[in-house]
Amino acid sequence: MAPKYQMVADSLRTDILDGVYQKRMLLPTEQLLCQQFQVSRQTVRQALALLVSEGLIERRQGSGSHIRDRSKPAPMPHRSIAVITTYISDYIFPSILREVENVLSDHNSAPLLFATQNQVSNERKVLNTLLDLTSLDGVLVEGTKTGLPNPNLDLYRRLIDRGVPLVFMNGNYPELTDSLSVLDDNAAGGRMLVDYLHQKGHQRIAGIFKNDDIQGHQRYAGYAGALRTLGLPFEDQQVFWYSTEAKESLFLDGTGVKYLEQVLPGYTAVVCYNDEIASRLVAQLVKRGVSIPEDMAVVSFDNSQYSEMTTPRITSLSHGTHNVGRMAAELLMHLFEGVPCQSQVAPWTLVQKESS
Repeated sequence: MAPKYQMVADSLRTDILDGVYQKRMLLPTEQLLCQQFQVSRQTVRQALALLVSEGLIERRQGSGSHIRDRSKPAPMPHRSIAVITTYISDYIFPSILREVENVLSDHNSAPLLFATQNQVSNERKVLNTLLDLTSLDGVLVEGTKTGLPNPNLDLYRRLIDRGVPLVFMNGNYPELTDSLSVLDDNAAGGRMLVDYLHQKGHQRIAGIFKNDDIQGHQRYAGYAGALRTLGLPFEDQQVFWYSTEAKESLFLDGTGVKYLEQVLPGYTAVVCYNDEIASRLVAQLVKRGVSIPEDMAVVSFDNSQYSEMTTPRITSLSHGTHNVGRMAAELLMHLFEGVPCQSQVAPWTLVQKESS
């Protein structure tokens, strides 16, 4: 049985060639296509990317997928690029993917989008799919659970052995020495947030970090190192670790509630792994009558929409103009052009808001 995206593409291709969209020369929106075919947005995007590669449609930022005038020569994409992220429509990923697609479009390259949901089993399925492709020029990938030993390195090595260049985003696998990466300067970010809180007068600073992604380990390292350098209290109990699978129930039951109610009251500030977790934390603290920032200052990473939508707004680290997706895509294009390249680090800038 053909993959779902192939079936969606086949149906749309037939309609395009039969003139179904001839009047407006525009395909329905991604949301409408998801409803029409009862598939995910990822599947729709893969189908549209295939139609772009065939010269049947062209994607225009802000206006959708347009039917190409087939009386004119089709600007066939130079390369087929797989883009693998943990998520597509959640958190910071839309902005990362938007920048990736902009760079690839500028270089006449077609992205094939995949999401792993941060599950190594899904990552393995995606990699096997890529290995079955007859044409694959490069891979942009956010590694899955990069804080843990990965059982899929054998498939990554097979791609490398075939000469397919890999560029990792956000997290990577140090064992894959033949690949490049664009990473957050996570340790520096952890230090920045602790230094900032210390300058605001805080002495007892707690931390909440993710244990199955390398970013969590790196942010913790910067946080812990800054506490030691400043001579601030550092005890095992002040750090709470959580996993991908525990995220949805975080602070709602078990050890998360115990941390909220028995550990955090002994501290005046907390560094959170990212804005999503910080937003959930603020909601639970406010529910318990804790005043932010008077009783507890909260700071975080990513300066995402969560930091803006939370009340009070959350002080957070931002990449500013250094979008990881754009940097990774440009790095891959440089590899194709034979330009000497090395891995890059995206710096942080502190955006102070009402939570601290």
